[in-house]
Amino acid sequence: MFAVIKTGGKQYRVVPDDVLEVGKIEGEVGSIVQLNDVLVLGGDTPVLGVPTVAGASVAVEVLDHKRGPKVIAFKKRRRKNSRRKRGYRDEITVLRISEILADGAKPTKGPRPKKDKVAKAPAAEAAE
Repeated sequence: MFAVIKTGGKQYRVVPDDVLEVGKIEGEVGSIVQLNDVLVLGGDTPVLGVPTVAGASVAVEVLDHKRGPKVIAFKKRRRKNSRRKRGYRDEITVLRISEILADGAKPTKGPRPKKDKVAKAPAAEAAE
């Protein structure tokens, strides 16, 4: 099953366990947030929304808040000693799709537990 959602003025085709970067949305890292702007529910019998599918939502887990790459806007006018350099970075939220819900259902899955990092043994000791 897949869904087409709209967030931040853009549309995304998502399936469960997808990880995607969208414009910043509210939510604490590790929490579950519901996105209600579902345009299409796909599967055996696709459901098209007019403009959205009633009662459908997508439950997502907020993985991280970060900033995107720096974008430079540089303007120069030749022989006029005039130039302007401006830059900005977008605020980005990294999401994992946990569930696609229909008919006003509530999310059943909670956030995934974090994995502990395990220190690896150096390669020299493994060779001996």
